[in-house]
Amino acid sequence: MIGKRIGKRYEIIRVIGDGGMSRVYLAHDIILDRDVAIKVLHYDFANEEDLKKRFQREALSATSLTHPHIVNIFDVGQEDEHHYLVMEYIAGKTLKEYIHTHGALSSEHAVSIMQQLVSAISHAHHNGIVHRDIKPQNVLMNGEDDVKITDFGIAMALDSTVHTKTNSVIGTVHYLSPEQARGGMATKRSDIYSLGIVFYELLTGQLPFSAETAVAIALKHLQEETPAVREQFPEIPQSVENVILKATAKDANYRYATTDEMHEDLLTVFSPERLNEEKFALPFDDDRTVAIPVVKDVPAFENAEDTIKIAPSAMDASPMPKKKKWPFVVAGSLILIATLAVLLIMMLQPKEVIVPEVVGVEELAATEILEKKGFVIDERFEETSDEYLAGQVTKTVPEAGKKRKEGDGIKIFVSTGKDKMKLNDYTGRNFEATKRFLQGYGFKPIESVEVYSDEPKGTIIDQQPESDKMVIPEETDLIFTVSKGKELQSLVDLRGMSTKQLEDYADSEGFIIHIVGEEESDKVEKGHVISQKPSTGTKMEKGGRVDVVVSKGPPAKPIKLLVKMITIPYEVVVEKQQEDDDSELDPELDPESDMNSEKELEPERDPQKIQIYIQDRNHTMNDPYDEFEITEDTLRKITIELEEGERGGYKILRDKKVIEEDKFNYKDLE
Repeated sequence: MIGKRIGKRYEIIRVIGDGGMSRVYLAHDIILDRDVAIKVLHYDFANEEDLKKRFQREALSATSLTHPHIVNIFDVGQEDEHHYLVMEYIAGKTLKEYIHTHGALSSEHAVSIMQQLVSAISHAHHNGIVHRDIKPQNVLMNGEDDVKITDFGIAMALDSTVHTKTNSVIGTVHYLSPEQARGGMATKRSDIYSLGIVFYELLTGQLPFSAETAVAIALKHLQEETPAVREQFPEIPQSVENVILKATAKDANYRYATTDEMHEDLLTVFSPERLNEEKFALPFDDDRTVAIPVVKDVPAFENAEDTIKIAPSAMDASPMPKKKKWPFVVAGSLILIATLAVLLIMMLQPKEVIVPEVVGVEELAATEILEKKGFVIDERFEETSDEYLAGQVTKTVPEAGKKRKEGDGIKIFVSTGKDKMKLNDYTGRNFEATKRFLQGYGFKPIESVEVYSDEPKGTIIDQQPESDKMVIPEETDLIFTVSKGKELQSLVDLRGMSTKQLEDYADSEGFIIHIVGEEESDKVEKGHVISQKPSTGTKMEKGGRVDVVVSKGPPAKPIKLLVKMITIPYEVVVEKQQEDDDSELDPELDPESDMNSEKELEPERDPQKIQIYIQDRNHTMNDPYDEFEITEDTLRKITIELEEGERGGYKILRDKKVIEEDKFNYKDLE
């Protein structure tokens, strides 16, 4: 399941625990962005719709438990045929692991832990919930002296389903109460018994009852008194030991009536008035003869540490039949016949064979070894394994060393190799967040290759291996190509550049340059850059905008004007004609007229070309200021502009002859 998403929100990261009824995974809730623990049940609900509904109902009721020393259950769900519980993730070790590491705890430390556990169980009891499977393996350490108990939902829910179906109960044999060992229903006082066993283990570092089989341990719970902790550790106060003795009384009626009562007792075990407390004893000796029910053996391969199902056996308290007197001859005959029958049966029965060790052996070779010993492979299972290579046997049922009869069936479990996960498509995600998330899967150090791109800085733009590929995290080199953002260029000094130079620079570097204003400058040539924003050396993305101000040239100097009206004269040419002296008089002429006088004849006027030249701030004498023709005297206005320090003047030509000119200084003008 590693790498899968269940419930459309929980991404499975890795396995963090395994038990008889479930496997626990670390997962990440992508909606609430938090790590959670997901317990996936091994129990098969197929074709059991009523049991499935009951499990969901009972497990959901456990989500109502809110207590500082109870692991919260957030959700209950189903993915395909897998039922699961989503719980608060506690990163610490279990109380069982803590005991293995530290051994027996001091009385003060053990009492502190017990006060937390009893308080948590009391809260559950007040809410009508019996845990049924209290053990250090179900207690998580959230620090040296802070514990949280878990598995309320799974123990309660499975007990309600399995007990209804098979009339058996759930429990771990080392912590199982006598009434549960008999197959009876677990009660609140059953939880108190289990708490007493946990208290014993905290103080001594070991369990009160041990044996080779689960049944032998269960019988000790039924028949033997809890060993005294003070025999091993005399420094433990009697008041502390009394809590264990009272909690683990065989008869539930003599235990604490409630967990509240047990909690109150724990609060006062070190008080001065209890220093000389006597050892707890039952109020009377029960010498009644009772029939101890027979507890049927369970398969020898089961681990006594696991939570198991124990079937009940009926109490048989009927009186023993009275012996009848038979003739010794008849009795002897019957004994002889029975003995012969037993011998015959023993001869016909197959012999017992020890199951050989084949764990770690390749499947085919393991099968041959088992078959040579006379066993039959009746079932084959596959499972992932971090320890054994694909194709190797991980375990057998029964396990190696157990005696079984020839012809018995053997179940073998074959490794499919390490857990694989399917890589998702991580492109478009933030690299650092993705790296932190994937490190929980156990990948080798995750590498990144940074490149410039249009994606935001830190965004994954490519990955190797590609998405949807099945990989083993700890054997996979995961490499991400990560965006450094858009490529940055250092802005050069644009001051003094002309408009053409700005255009060329913008094209080559990919910037957008805007002329946002013009200013007068006596230092920067007109049309060239005076200032820029951002400043020189600024790192900018391609396509970034740069604003510049260009020069209008130096500021204008004070100007003086000369406006002058000039009359341009037309030059007249006069021609004289004299009559011919030899000409005859015209008789018709008036004799009194002056026939012999000179006559002035005014000829027709030809156009004359006029050119006016001006020297001022806007004009030079090189080019005419104005050109035109006249046939008579003409009046014209000329305007001359001079800046401070300049000289000016004008010149008028008529038919290329200067007829008028003048020169003057700026100071001469008013």
